[in-house]
Amino acid sequence: MSPDQLKSEIARRYGTPSLVVDLDVVERNIARVQALCDAAGVANRPHIKTHKSPVIAKMQRDAGARGITCQKLGEAEIMAEAGLDDILISYNLIGEEKTGRLGALLRRADVIVAADNPVTVAGLPRAAEIAGRELKVLVEIDTGRKRAGVETPGEAVALARDIASRPGLRFAGFLAYPPEGGIEATQRFVDTAGAGLRAEGLGIEILSSGGTPNLLTLGQLRGVTEHRAGTSIFNDRMMMRAGVATLADCALTVLAMVVSRAGPERGILDAGSKTLTSDTGGGLDGYGLILEHPQARIASFAEEHGFLDLAACNDRPKVGDLVRIVPNHVCVVANMHDRYVTVRGGEIVGELPVAARGLVR
Repeated sequence: MSPDQLKSEIARRYGTPSLVVDLDVVERNIARVQALCDAAGVANRPHIKTHKSPVIAKMQRDAGARGITCQKLGEAEIMAEAGLDDILISYNLIGEEKTGRLGALLRRADVIVAADNPVTVAGLPRAAEIAGRELKVLVEIDTGRKRAGVETPGEAVALARDIASRPGLRFAGFLAYPPEGGIEATQRFVDTAGAGLRAEGLGIEILSSGGTPNLLTLGQLRGVTEHRAGTSIFNDRMMMRAGVATLADCALTVLAMVVSRAGPERGILDAGSKTLTSDTGGGLDGYGLILEHPQARIASFAEEHGFLDLAACNDRPKVGDLVRIVPNHVCVVANMHDRYVTVRGGEIVGELPVAARGLVR
């Protein structure tokens, strides 16, 4: 069916706003990232925080991914329940509630965790005890992003030594999320810390790097064993700006309807901050790219209203028109919806649950 017919049929069956995922584009994106990792001699460990779907995670695994990455324990539990059993949780897990759940998870899946402080490390032996098996731990390092991670090689070595001294734990290496353009600083950090580890009789089994924009420099960081890319599964305006994706690589769009045209240069979409989120994508103009009217701006939001600025449009949408929107930051948008409407070859395939949505703990 034609693009207009497809939009109308989705609206008829599922209503608006709806998240629409083109599985043909998803498969191309999976194949591209896997090929990049293979060419660089690096294992692919995709981050499921973007799609939050065991079905899509299995597509990535079946295409050659070694395992998956989860940001939160709840995501990992959903993925393990679906049969995915090689999971890295790239987040500090702290407290009895989480270590208990981690232990239960470790009983049924191979799990690696990350830590950047002694408080986190001190709780992890309990998870290994509950599971009755060893738990691999990576030290998260910060090489300029200023998010999580130890800031000096000395701290990294000290934490690795702490991990290695704990019953049931095994120091397995480093987890990094280098800032774009930060390969040299990351290399210096890893090389210095590596020398310190060797002096302690320890080594780096895993050096895990991440970030879809860092696919552009994949293979340049010596010693990397795996890469974690998340947004690459769908892509968005941020990835287009970063130069790692084109419009043709954007697999997810939001189908919305123009519900008001109260003034000649303004309109209202039925997709507000509860649909597209208020994430500016680090300074992008507006809150999404409208494919049918690229000169239109989604200028601001109320919860259920997307405010259109149509001043630059010669072809302006009418009330009732259906439009497709490429989000600024697709990871956040996906987490706000219960389902994807999936399409392939211009035809509707069906629905796919966003199974791990909202699992922030």
